[in-house]
Amino acid sequence: MTLHQLKPHFPWITLLALVAVVGVAHPNFLLPANLISMVADIMPLFIMALGMTFAIYIGGIDLSSQSVANMTTVLATIALPGLGLGAALVCILAGLTMGAVSGFVTTRLLVPSFVSTLAVGGIAYSVAQYLSGQRALYMDVTLRDASFGWMIGSSFGIPHEIVVGAALLALTWFLQSRTVFGRALKAVGAGEPAAAASGLPVRRIKVLAFALSGMLAAIAGLLFSAKLSGGSPTLANGFLLPAIVAVLVGGTPLTGGVGGVINTLIGTLIVAVIRSSMLYFEVDATMQQMVFGIILIVAIAATIDRSKMRIVK
Repeated sequence: MTLHQLKPHFPWITLLALVAVVGVAHPNFLLPANLISMVADIMPLFIMALGMTFAIYIGGIDLSSQSVANMTTVLATIALPGLGLGAALVCILAGLTMGAVSGFVTTRLLVPSFVSTLAVGGIAYSVAQYLSGQRALYMDVTLRDASFGWMIGSSFGIPHEIVVGAALLALTWFLQSRTVFGRALKAVGAGEPAAAASGLPVRRIKVLAFALSGMLAAIAGLLFSAKLSGGSPTLANGFLLPAIVAVLVGGTPLTGGVGGVINTLIGTLIVAVIRSSMLYFEVDATMQQMVFGIILIVAIAATIDRSKMRIVK
């Protein structure tokens, strides 16, 4: 098997290798309870990365995801007393709207996605600051359990967060792999000019991709808020870089058209193992972002399709 043939298998090979290395060094890591706990803890990040996948799959990027998730934690906490479960709908619609705005600015005003989503992220952050009064907010535990109890806790030893993540993975996989919209996403990511020439509504497809990214970022924030019983404009800080890393190391390159949500699952598990290994090997917390930065550079260099990028600026 040539290196080119082996390349699509790198993510799961990397995952198995990391698990083996950490497991040999620290056998407790492989205990089923530890592995289940690790996967449950990573679910908000995984859901955010799922949304990011759609933006990257079409050759864009969504830098607003972290800020949208932060805004959602504030919205969920404020809306819960008056709306109950309806607060979830408010959060999802807010994320969908923010993502759609990013897509509109990118497609209609021809602003690069990294600029448009960064600007929309700034708006989301300002909304969160205004609504929260620049302070941390806390949920009433009884109200939280009544409305969002299905998102947290466990049944038969399986945390509900994993069930939520699995359900979203199944839905996004179906959308990507078994619908006309999913095939259109792949076409736009593989070659936008060719997709436009074939009659696909490229602008609409891209807006929907960013809207999906914003919606899933909001769901990630909602789950995070329920887990921590509150919200703040900075609650999900530190999620953006690992989410991008999860998508890229999973095998969905920045140039788009390849990979998808299953790859993101593998990439997120790689991120989870790396995070856990840094704890087991007592890597200083201040060094962890640097580690993810290095991994991001390596992931981009290893996955990017250079045939689509004649010149790098």
